[in-house]
Amino acid sequence: MLKPEIMDFYRQGGERDRLAAGQGRLEFLRTWDVLTRVLPPPPAAVVDVGGATGVYAGPLARAGYAVHVVDPVPEHVAEAAALPGVTAARGDARALPAADHSVDAVLLFGPLYHLPERADRVAVWREAGRVVRPGGVVVGATISRFASLFDGFVKDYFSDPRFRPLVERALVDGLHHNLDAERTWFTTAYFHHPDELVGEPAEAGLDVRRRVAVEGPLWMAEHRLTELLASREGTDLVLELSRRVEEEPSLLGASSHVLTVATAPH
Repeated sequence: MLKPEIMDFYRQGGERDRLAAGQGRLEFLRTWDVLTRVLPPPPAAVVDVGGATGVYAGPLARAGYAVHVVDPVPEHVAEAAALPGVTAARGDARALPAADHSVDAVLLFGPLYHLPERADRVAVWREAGRVVRPGGVVVGATISRFASLFDGFVKDYFSDPRFRPLVERALVDGLHHNLDAERTWFTTAYFHHPDELVGEPAEAGLDVRRRVAVEGPLWMAEHRLTELLASREGTDLVLELSRRVEEEPSLLGASSHVLTVATAPH
């Protein structure tokens, strides 16, 4: 289901704590903020595709949702299944283990990153549309075409001569082809241009409602994030400012991640 280097990357366990601090914490808080506004109310049934160790599934279950995680990594499935109120199984986003029109919402937080072929990504959206009820919500997370360029600058990755070719290739066609055995940077992935985010779900028969910048450009002030997110006041400020520009088209590419919110036709 996954390329070997991708499976190796995720089996290291990095997803367990990735969203706990700094830029990752901002990603979690902003994603959760969007979910609270676009998901149907609990006890809706949600399939969390690519849900990893259950970083969103756990809070959703605590909020009263019925959550089932589908993930290709065995270690992820085991951890997610141990969370109260969460079920989990190995699976492929292109062939979900769910009946037609059986759930209220589908989250695609991962699979769209790692399918370089457009036809496969459209198949993921189409499969989500198959299992969600008419009018149900599908939320897909993608990585920005420009994420590695900005991230590399902020974290000084360009001082390593191996990094620049990865960025140059991604800027051309979105393919971040990383075979580095040391896993110095993010694994092999596809980085979406903001202009692509409507066409793929639309081709799959879904109605696109919104494109939302997750971190926006504020993540690049990484040196301040830990300080701001440590307090309620600072967190409220970050979330307020992020909401103000979350759908501004000219800023979508400056966000590391973008959520595309779609619904299944009635």
